[in-house]
Amino acid sequence: MEFGQTVAQRDRYQTIRDAGEYDWQRLGELGVLGAAIPVEHGGQGLGALDTALVFEAAGYGCHDTGLIFAAGAHLFATALPIAEFGSDSQKKKLPALCDGTLIGANAMTEPDAGSDIGALKTTAVRKDDGYVLNGMKSFVSNGPIADVYVTYAVTDPNAGHLGTTGFVVDTGTPGLVRSEPFGKLGMNGCAAGTVEFRDCVVPDDAVLGNGSLVFQHGMLWERACLFAIYLGVQDRLIERCIRHVKRRKQFGKRLSTFQSVSNRIVDMKLRLESARLLLYKACWAIDQDDVAVLPAALSKLAVSQAAVQTALDAVELFGGRGYQTDEGIEEHLRDAVGGLLFSGTSDIQRQLAALELGL
Repeated sequence: MEFGQTVAQRDRYQTIRDAGEYDWQRLGELGVLGAAIPVEHGGQGLGALDTALVFEAAGYGCHDTGLIFAAGAHLFATALPIAEFGSDSQKKKLPALCDGTLIGANAMTEPDAGSDIGALKTTAVRKDDGYVLNGMKSFVSNGPIADVYVTYAVTDPNAGHLGTTGFVVDTGTPGLVRSEPFGKLGMNGCAAGTVEFRDCVVPDDAVLGNGSLVFQHGMLWERACLFAIYLGVQDRLIERCIRHVKRRKQFGKRLSTFQSVSNRIVDMKLRLESARLLLYKACWAIDQDDVAVLPAALSKLAVSQAAVQTALDAVELFGGRGYQTDEGIEEHLRDAVGGLLFSGTSDIQRQLAALELGL
């Protein structure tokens, strides 16, 4: 693994980090929404490591972590599966997904099936030249505003998780009903809600492929690349904490001169850099077509836990100001907590790692 960045990587990082104003269309212009999509389909054609660097830069530059998370859900769980498994007609959506004209959402989680994807209740029953979908998806990032959904339903009840099928369903399809955005602890820049299929008829061409294969492919990239957002966020937060403790005085001395304070910041930096190495290694393994399940699980676990602990440390370093919403420090904590849950909880990552270790 080469630790140095190329000129192209540094320039791309700098451009995205320093973009200034960020919205959905701007992310499309910057290449964030289509970073990992082949060039012939309107994307940047980047590998996993370069894609992670793109999201790291966006996490640093954009203070709306929810917006960048929404971009990650759009790319890794919707556009990328279509690029990898989709039919020629499905792939015609990719240029519009890459430039931000269309918004993608992944509809997998159900009221009784989050980590246990083998417990899906949504069904797809064969009828004429298509399928009839019925079921409820309970937590869909981008769900209330999406134009394209990648969703999963049971087509063979006797085959467990291997009996699921992935589908591409457009907004406006009769029987697709989505809710208004629901309230969340954090990442409010990413609208999330429920999506229900009520006798929703889709054609054969809506079939994306074996649900287990499609979902696991997207999750591997998501766990490795999307969580690079939190690397950029932690970089920015640590820099702010350093400026604060060098300026703030107590008992006639700068906070930075207290060993308990400086040690805390060193620990923040240690967690960040350790997690960064794990994430880069996971991305490198994907780019090498190596088995990346273990490094992706470990990196997702390390990055998400580091983000929460570093945000807690920042709140303590800022004291009462860190608890006030006006400072924006507490927002880092609220945004970070979701990382322990999304793309597989921390306990699921430990279970995946244990299985890879033969336990």
